[in-house]
Amino acid sequence: MEDALERFYRYREVFKTVGVVFTFSLPRQHSLKHYHRHIQLFAAPNGVCSSITENKHIKAVKELYRRSNRFNALGQMLETNQRLDKLAAMRINFTAREMLTGTCLSSVLTSMKTIQGPVPPSPNNEPEVNQGSAAQISTEEDPEDVESDDGPMVIQAHVQLAKTPQGKKRAQTVPALANELGIPRLPTLIRQFLFEQNLPGDLRDLSEVPLYECPLYDGKVSVFNSASSRFYAPSDLSGVAGMRTEHIRACPRWRNESARYDCVFINTDTECGYNGMRGLEIARVYCFFSFTFRGRYYPCAVIRWFDKPDDRPDEDTGMWIVRPAYRANRFPEYAVIHIDSIFRAAHLIPLYGPHFVPVNLHHYHSYDAFRAYYVNKYADHHAFEIAF
Repeated sequence: MEDALERFYRYREVFKTVGVVFTFSLPRQHSLKHYHRHIQLFAAPNGVCSSITENKHIKAVKELYRRSNRFNALGQMLETNQRLDKLAAMRINFTAREMLTGTCLSSVLTSMKTIQGPVPPSPNNEPEVNQGSAAQISTEEDPEDVESDDGPMVIQAHVQLAKTPQGKKRAQTVPALANELGIPRLPTLIRQFLFEQNLPGDLRDLSEVPLYECPLYDGKVSVFNSASSRFYAPSDLSGVAGMRTEHIRACPRWRNESARYDCVFINTDTECGYNGMRGLEIARVYCFFSFTFRGRYYPCAVIRWFDKPDDRPDEDTGMWIVRPAYRANRFPEYAVIHIDSIFRAAHLIPLYGPHFVPVNLHHYHSYDAFRAYYVNKYADHHAFEIAF
């Protein structure tokens, strides 16, 4: 190939002197010198027949990768490819046997006509009922049951825990969970949480409530590694009615590498995001758990609060700045909240200082290594709509 390229560069001037057909398209001559190396590295001739290879690449690689969970995706992609081949072969088989002609309903109606024979004419010359029209009328909604709603769209999110608890893999009692998370005050936080849930009319600050007035619970808990938030986000890639679902992770080991504790938006007003960051707080989730107290089920989250040092976004970036919150004795400010107060996941960008970032600083250290963060409102369209 190198010899052929050398001869091509030597004799290609003949195309200028003799001339070529206008419909003739020369290869991409500026990239010919990379052919040999790129074929060795990527098995691709650097753009030649790109329309064919790109089409096959989309079907064989891109679509399969998007169907995977993006972690060790090769095995999942190969298995998906095998299943698609089997489905294609099955479709050819069913088509040859005429199993895909018509619908299930038409097949049943044809069978009934074959068994019952022709329908005799109705007596008294009564007109036959158009069954198709009757079925259509019966499925139409009563206009009185449908009401036009011109009010504002409610963007309150619905958060629910994962379907499967971790069981014996994680702590199963309150003291064990406090030891696992390294939060000795967790039993106290749970008691304060129960006080808020059972006495919502008490307007006292939790710091002013004596601990003996708070219900005591130190029984069993079920720990979960994630929760899902479903919210209205029509501006982003969403499903039916503009709803979108995302997962919030809080697990001590993510993909066999390190811990992952995501940040979230917390609703603190009744406007559900219409006041922007003035009605939202930022927190980092350290654990999702649930328990039953006096016959009532409580899905909860252990969080660490972030403070907003200013009452307006940064004038240079347009993003709000938050800092990890501390108590008076410089201990982190933790809390136990109901998952209904969680809006959706939040993305924070470290507020970098004048020094270089250490080389050994990994991405999973980002939320622990910096003193302040920007609330990234440019993460997606919905974040831009609420984090103003």
